[in-house]
Amino acid sequence: MRQIKVFSGSSHPALAEEICRYLGVPLSPSVHRRFSNDNLYIQLRESVREHDVYIVQTFSPPVQDHVFELLMMVDAARDASASRVTAVVPYYSYARSDKKDEPRISIAGRLVADLFKTAGVSRLLTMDLHSAQVHGFFSVPVDHLTAQPVLASHFGERELANTIVVTPDIGNAKRASQLARKLGVPLAAGNKRRVSDDRVEIDDIVGNVAGKHAIVFDDEIANAGTICETTNLLRKRGVTGITVACTHGVFSGQAIKRLSTLDIDEIIAANTVPIGPEKQLVNLTTLSVAPIFGEAIRRINLGESVSAIF
Repeated sequence: MRQIKVFSGSSHPALAEEICRYLGVPLSPSVHRRFSNDNLYIQLRESVREHDVYIVQTFSPPVQDHVFELLMMVDAARDASASRVTAVVPYYSYARSDKKDEPRISIAGRLVADLFKTAGVSRLLTMDLHSAQVHGFFSVPVDHLTAQPVLASHFGERELANTIVVTPDIGNAKRASQLARKLGVPLAAGNKRRVSDDRVEIDDIVGNVAGKHAIVFDDEIANAGTICETTNLLRKRGVTGITVACTHGVFSGQAIKRLSTLDIDEIIAANTVPIGPEKQLVNLTTLSVAPIFGEAIRRINLGESVSAIF
């Protein structure tokens, strides 16, 4: 590869280290601290002059701190004469703020995209945006990856003759149908309506799920309200078992409490956000997407096709 430097923000250094192991390069050091007035201090501890720089920072809580920390790292790399600065954001949490569905609110997904450009981001590398149209908010190139290869590989080792993929939301049907095709199983979809941030209603499941094992697939699990409603409805429809799979296991609010009470065989999440010890459910399986990000970085650096990965 050409001259490359990989730095990590403070949100998910473990994933950054995994990516570096895949690439066979060291994780470059940086300093992150606060002044007494709570201002952030960022310093890249290696020269990046004329290097291809990648900064790994996922938007896990505290999200605002991690967003601004990334902007400062990008700004520092740009001012230090990096040839290109790629923001590697496995979980772009503001993708949920993609439209003006209430009066006088900010479309924060677009606002943060504008901040990326101002800070000096040359390219964004992210995974499974909640709303695909957020891709269009960015005025820099975006490589939109998916965790489906690792999910399909995980499920591909099992007997799937009597299995169905279920998406809780018809709006997510296209993404879920791609996973269903990879696994060679049918698809069912829920008719979801969001009532509040932590409460949804699912009126019905479109598709025959009776007597089948359901793989409930969504892009992220935040407070688990959607998963609770979906699994309860699936049990009423006569499924034989339930596995829950997602890309982003955020598990915020009452999620862990809710998930621990559900009759679920397994919960599967990618490691796009750190899942701390307090969130380690007994039936939780975490899959690494570091090889996908590592291969994407390698291809970007060499000027090769990223879509060929999939």
